[in-house]
Amino acid sequence: MSLRSTQFDGVFIVTDKDREALATKSLVRGQSVYGEKVITIENESYRLWSTRRSKIAAAIKNGLESLPIQPGSRVLYLGAASGTTVSHVSDIVGERGIVYAVEFSPVSARDLVFLAESRENIVPIVEDARYPSRYAPLVTGPIDVVYQDVAQPDQARILYKNVRTFCSLGSWAMVAIKARSIDSVSETKRIFDREIMTLQDQGLEVSSRVNLAPYERDHEMVTLRVAVDL
Repeated sequence: MSLRSTQFDGVFIVTDKDREALATKSLVRGQSVYGEKVITIENESYRLWSTRRSKIAAAIKNGLESLPIQPGSRVLYLGAASGTTVSHVSDIVGERGIVYAVEFSPVSARDLVFLAESRENIVPIVEDARYPSRYAPLVTGPIDVVYQDVAQPDQARILYKNVRTFCSLGSWAMVAIKARSIDSVSETKRIFDREIMTLQDQGLEVSSRVNLAPYERDHEMVTLRVAVDL
């Protein structure tokens, strides 16, 4: 078994018997969050990062060119669910970073709150991402990256409202666009293009687009940067 770094700080590739898997260095030694395999290499714990359970992992596997989530980043995560991907983002940003994890469902948020008890860099927020003013008092300091993974027909509007509330010129946004949550009949590319155009019209500049097939059907990961003062 061997370990090597990727082009993204905090993301690694584990090779075992000619099979490769993404991994993050665990912030909590030996902790498995959602049943993922934990391995020890040179006295450090690494958690395998499933491309079937995490859209960021799927995007990396499919050739994502830049990942604005880095060690020390301040991340606003919309659609945190029970914390599967949040836990890997927590690993990446490390002790110097912070993840404000917003989840609307109290049921899903139970696991998220439990996860945050073992990770001081996660702040769980049980709220509706459509109304950032409700949780703005809980977010201290500027946000470097807004990441959104919500199954809503107005994804672009939700993302922009949060970026406008918490970000400034040069900040980043990532959104996992779910075509069938927006439009059940149109061609997926047309849906993606329409959502992206909406964001561009609001001053967000597209950095990259990655289709998430075969790990996620009808999904595209879009990375954007704030190009104007909001």
